[in-house]
Amino acid sequence: MSEPRTTAPTLDKDPAPTPPAAEGSGRLWSPRRVPAAVVAALLLAGAGLLLYDIAAVRAHHPAMRWRRALARQLAERPLDDTWVLTGAAVAAALGLWLIVLAATPGLRALLPMRRPHPDVRAALSREAAALLLRDRAIDVTGVRSVRVRMRRRKADVRAVSHFRDLDDVQTDLDTVLREAIRGLGLSRPPTLSVHVTRPGRKR
Repeated sequence: MSEPRTTAPTLDKDPAPTPPAAEGSGRLWSPRRVPAAVVAALLLAGAGLLLYDIAAVRAHHPAMRWRRALARQLAERPLDDTWVLTGAAVAAALGLWLIVLAATPGLRALLPMRRPHPDVRAALSREAAALLLRDRAIDVTGVRSVRVRMRRRKADVRAVSHFRDLDDVQTDLDTVLREAIRGLGLSRPPTLSVHVTRPGRKR
C-alpha cells in the first residue's frame, strides 16, 4: 500500500492593493465646440476677405469699397469720436467674453461628485439633485408642498406645512435633507437653507 501523501498548505497571495480613492473632482470642462467653431469661421472669413483684397491691390486692381471707406473713416475721425469709442468697447467686450470662455469650465448645471477611483469622474445635474431633495422633503410629516432651488453652493428649500408646529417641521426637514445631501456624494456639498411657512403666507 502506498503511503498517503500530504500536501503543504498553499498560502494565498495578498490581493492587489486598492488604489486610493480621490477625494473629489473639480467642475467638468465644457468642450465649447459651437463658440469655437463660430469664432474660427468668422476669423477665417475675415482673414480670407482681407487677403483677397490685398492681393487684388498688389495686382493693380482697386481696393474694395468697404476698405477704402474704413480707411477714410479711421483717418478722419478723432479717437474720442462716439463711433470709435463704441467700436473699441464692442471689441474689448468680445475679447473679454472669449477670455472668460477660455478660463472658466462651464457646465454650471452639473455638480461634480466624489471620485471612488482616480480614473472615474462623475457629475450630477442640479435638476436631478433638486428633485431628489424635493422627494425627501415631501415625505416629512406635515409638509404639504416643497420648492427646491439647487445652486452650486446652496440648496434653498421652501416648504409649506398645513399642520404640526413649524419649528418641529423645520427640524425634521433639516435632519432629512442634510442626510440626503450627504447621500448625493457631491465633492462640495451645498449649504442648506430651509424655510417653512403656513399656507397662504408670503414666502
